[in-house]
Amino acid sequence: QVQLVESGGGLVQPGGSLRLSCAASGRIFSINSMGWYRQAPGKQRELVAVITRGGSTNYADSVKGRFTISRDNAKNTVYLQMNNLKPEDTAVYYCRATVMTSSLSRFDEYWGQGTQVTVSS
Repeated sequence: QVQLVESGGGLVQPGGSLRLSCAASGRIFSINSMGWYRQAPGKQRELVAVITRGGSTNYADSVKGRFTISRDNAKNTVYLQMNNLKPEDTAVYYCRATVMTSSLSRFDEYWGQGTQVTVSS
């Protein structure tokens, strides 16, 4: 019904930057929150940043001042600009969205397949 496709991951040196994108498609009536989570090997998945439809944002303490989340509601797309990347940012990054598929449905959560971000010299 709803697909989330991430792009923009890759290998970058410490101090470098990457921009992740996540586009939602399919049967979409409305999208509420959109966000990014990450999971490093051997660790639990954690919130990185989230943004509401109205533009309110929330960040993990570890990325405040370095990462910026934004969204384009017309394109059903959320972005994550990551600056001053550190080796500890290495993880698989997942996009999450809460989506209403019709005017009669509730908001359900959907996840992307993940994109690898590796920060290494």
